[in-house]
Amino acid sequence: MATEISAPGGQRAIGHEEYSLYGSLSEDELIQMAIEQSLADKTRGPTAPEAAGPTRANRQPAHFYPWTRSTAPPESPAASGPMGLFQGVLQKYKSSKTSELAPLDPVLKAIKEGDEEALKAMIKAGKNLAEPNKEGWLPLHEAAYYGQLDCLRALQRAYPATLDQRTLQEETALYLATCRGHLDCLLSLLQAGAEPDISNKSRETPLYKACEHKNVEAVRILVQHNADTNHRCNRGWTALHESVSRNDLEVMEILVRGGAKVESKNAYGITPLFVAAQSGQLEALRFLAKHEADINTQASDGASALYEACKNEHEAVVDFLLSQGADANKANKDGLLPLHVASKKGNYRVVQMLLPVTSRTRVRRSGISPLHLAAERNHDAVLEALLAARFDVNAPLAPERARLYEDRRSSALYFAVANNNARATELLLRAGAHPDPDRDAIRPLLVAVRHGCPRTLQLLLDHGADIDARVAAHPTAFPATIMFAMKCLSLLKFLLDLGCDGEACFSCRYGSGAHPPAPARAAGLRDAPASPADGKAPCAVQFCEILSTPEVSRWAGPIIDVLLDYVGNVQLCSRLKEHIDSFADWAVIKEKAELPRPLAHLCRLRVRKAVGKHRLKLLDTLPLPGRLLRYLKYESMQ
Repeated sequence: MATEISAPGGQRAIGHEEYSLYGSLSEDELIQMAIEQSLADKTRGPTAPEAAGPTRANRQPAHFYPWTRSTAPPESPAASGPMGLFQGVLQKYKSSKTSELAPLDPVLKAIKEGDEEALKAMIKAGKNLAEPNKEGWLPLHEAAYYGQLDCLRALQRAYPATLDQRTLQEETALYLATCRGHLDCLLSLLQAGAEPDISNKSRETPLYKACEHKNVEAVRILVQHNADTNHRCNRGWTALHESVSRNDLEVMEILVRGGAKVESKNAYGITPLFVAAQSGQLEALRFLAKHEADINTQASDGASALYEACKNEHEAVVDFLLSQGADANKANKDGLLPLHVASKKGNYRVVQMLLPVTSRTRVRRSGISPLHLAAERNHDAVLEALLAARFDVNAPLAPERARLYEDRRSSALYFAVANNNARATELLLRAGAHPDPDRDAIRPLLVAVRHGCPRTLQLLLDHGADIDARVAAHPTAFPATIMFAMKCLSLLKFLLDLGCDGEACFSCRYGSGAHPPAPARAAGLRDAPASPADGKAPCAVQFCEILSTPEVSRWAGPIIDVLLDYVGNVQLCSRLKEHIDSFADWAVIKEKAELPRPLAHLCRLRVRKAVGKHRLKLLDTLPLPGRLLRYLKYESMQ
């Protein structure tokens, strides 16, 4: 043994053997102990000599408990200051040596070594081997656990009444032998009359554990000795459920021949076939179908086996179920069909398999189109396949489904635009999606403006979206597109270039008179009430009111400056003048608004109006001189 060496300050040091032990530790152990030492150093106090722990003379022999596969923990030492790094190593070393050297209980030693004669001698001498320890374990349990057949038989003969006795975890010797795979012990116990269907605390029987461990021979032996093949564990799970989940065909065959019901359901209404479809176990699925399991089985929530296979993207399983006549029109409790979940997952191959067998009527009844789900998840290939199959591109969400979204979206086009997905937007528009669906609380164009996506904006405008779109529930005296673009001047200019009505921003009902107090917040879609408390139609919000909100007012001058380039002779209301006067550098904007505006500017506006806002984006195709085109497009201010 290593010797302890006195170190200065009364702290113990360690001899060369302890250093050698320390050097043999793994890197992870060294790091862990270094962390412990670092933490301990912060709170280190005086260490009493007796705090090093109990002496060898006082230490109790350790007992090896087979149910934990470890020694019993040593008694806690008296309270003391934290140990140093090397003291911790030493104590671990001494503790492990003590455990190794401590004599085993004679009974346990005899069982572990398979010493049947020693065991018989103890029984003959009158030693009671039917007395359980604190965990409820008998020598019989230990013999079954260690697979010592001769010892097991000796204990069976001596104490036949303990054959089915349970531990505190309600485990029998048969259960332990099965878990450990000791087939000879398993057979001996069954031949001696052990009950095969006694379960542990989790209601797991030996047969279930044999299936869990894929032990074919153990399953065969248990079934031959009349084990209940339909016993239900917690939540109703059976041995067949377990073997199916592991795709163990040989065990499944034994169980079914032994009377296992292929239609047994757990607490959630799930059958073994449902498990096979859910986990993608094709061979198990074929086996169950061959034994006439219901191919259209549904769980308690209405989900079918086909639905689960689609949800988990098991393509081969979906193909097999459909070939066996699985109904693709069985909806779950939310009204969703397999095609819905396949579109949501974006599995193109599964969607292609489901399209020919899915009822369009059932899709309409669900209140949601697969187009919505494909667009929501940005699955463009699936979206294209659905459009090619002629699904209604303008189908709305049912009101109860639209209410699940804060913005009350309804059209598939809205989903695509909200995701800033220009490709999906283009696919839907080309298929005939209405660019201004009436059912959406907010027009898709306004969503595109909010996202600042010129490509999506252009697509919507090319297909006839109203550039002067407004929000019906929150009316403004000017286009809502301008309100959404205020904080991005380049986007605002883009909209005005394409003919957005900027003149409406200067038609203030208060004019040069006094204005009501400026609102505290921006009149956004969430803040503005849908209608006033008196039930009358809401009053249109003025441009100057929006511009006066704290979030926008600091941009008032530049916003007015951009708008003035696209309007003629307009009168600034008193509120707008206040904004311009509030900052010295904005004085030039006020001069720009003075009447009359330059003739060349008015002529440009007149020509643009004659061209029409729907053709402004096609200015380059008009037979006009290049200089004039550049002027009309605001590329030249001359």
